[in-house]
Amino acid sequence: MSPATRVSHHAEIHRGNTGAWLRAAVLGANDGLLSTASLMLGVSAAASSKSSVLTAGFAALVAGSLSMAVGEYSSVSSQRDTEHADLDKERDELLHTPEAEQAELAAIYRERGLSRALADQVAAELSAGDALAHHAREELGIDPHNLSQPVQAAVASAVSFALGSLVPFLVAVIMPNSSRAIAIILCTLLGLAALGFAGARLGGAPVTKAAARVVIGGALALLVAQLLGHLVGSAL
Repeated sequence: MSPATRVSHHAEIHRGNTGAWLRAAVLGANDGLLSTASLMLGVSAAASSKSSVLTAGFAALVAGSLSMAVGEYSSVSSQRDTEHADLDKERDELLHTPEAEQAELAAIYRERGLSRALADQVAAELSAGDALAHHAREELGIDPHNLSQPVQAAVASAVSFALGSLVPFLVAVIMPNSSRAIAIILCTLLGLAALGFAGARLGGAPVTKAAARVVIGGALALLVAQLLGHLVGSAL
């Protein structure tokens, strides 16, 4: 077997390493699609005016995108701050108690099945190189060269939410009042199925189950929104 063949044979795809921003984008699109569609259906059931429905949809798009951006930025920034704090603590421990840290690393490898001698050897060799990187990965589960990116996550969430919101909004723009609600429902469910499929593929999960789950949940949300909109409209 040639070296090229051996390399090709051992090449693997690890879906768990997919960027967090990509997952945030899928979730953002899902939220934008469902929340905007639900709001527009509720308003449509309460008031048949096309301008009212479009105004509600546009407001949901803008407010939701900004809210997603701020929320995601705050959340990921807090995560990044925690990562920095953990790295600072680990860096200080490596500076003042390097022997204890090396022994801790060796203990981790012994728990994974290495012999004491081999674990000590591996820990010593790794600690002689980029000690912080190795200790952070093994002890903390943090890659110091690939920390959380709050700006990237915020932009991905905001843009994806806006794109998801555009689906029901554009449907409402195009369709006449008589078929607007059913068109929004159908397009929203199709979009949810596609996003459920994409999310499952990113995570390596069964796509049919994931798509069915998000479609059923979305259908219930749309139904409740329309019923409440109708009740509120009748009461007012």
